[in-house]
Amino acid sequence: MPLQFAPSEAFQFDWGENWAHIDGKKVKLQVAHFKLCNSRAFFIRAYYSQSHEMLFDAHNHAFRVFQGVPERGLYDNMKTAIDSVQKGKARVVNLRFLAMVSHYLFETDFCNPASGWEKGQIEKNVRDTRTIIWQRAPRVQTLAELNQWLEEQCISEWQTRRHPQYKAKTIEHAWLEERTQLMKVVAPFDGFIEQSKRVSSTCLINFDRNKYPVPASYANPRVSLHAYSDKIKLVTEGQQVAEHQRVFTPNHELPPRVIYQWQHYL
Repeated sequence: MPLQFAPSEAFQFDWGENWAHIDGKKVKLQVAHFKLCNSRAFFIRAYYSQSHEMLFDAHNHAFRVFQGVPERGLYDNMKTAIDSVQKGKARVVNLRFLAMVSHYLFETDFCNPASGWEKGQIEKNVRDTRTIIWQRAPRVQTLAELNQWLEEQCISEWQTRRHPQYKAKTIEHAWLEERTQLMKVVAPFDGFIEQSKRVSSTCLINFDRNKYPVPASYANPRVSLHAYSDKIKLVTEGQQVAEHQRVFTPNHELPPRVIYQWQHYL
């Protein structure tokens, strides 16, 4: 039985994998896919992993592009959202994921295990975007440049593609109607993961195989590391002491990097 959705009723989410050329290297990327179930407006954004901070950042950007939040989100049983699958529809939801859901005030609906047809729109979208978008992806210098291009391509597809149900409308026309009923985004979710780190005697902390500096006055004690999708912040006693652009070494092919900031040693 085909499923039908009212405007603003639901969106579907899933991860996919694709390859891209970034800074002269071919890298495998984890791609977040979103789709509004009524208007069929879709959004994709690429990351180096499927970790919590990437998931939160993807939701922030999707709701920014959609200009609102639907009432319900349909997900599979991904580890960043579900700590354990119970009998039937019962789930133990991850507390950090639950914090994001509570921030945006939408409900969650998790599919039964191995039941991808329950969110068939996004399953199809993962396949379709490989043909309509990824096959013409340009070679770029940074992941941010690629994501800007992907966002532009999604919006361009809305303008030209016909809605599969409302043949007289484009996806953009259907989205403009649905947008008026979406919940407004007051502020993006502060989506970071937190870890406690010991600062070395050389004023460095280790995170995700790479090392980042803190001011010399904070050598040896512990600091709190807030990891975002594109940056890290180092905090102690409620004060931010350093912020750095996050460095990635995809597939661990490159040796770990040490980032220095000479001002920290004065």
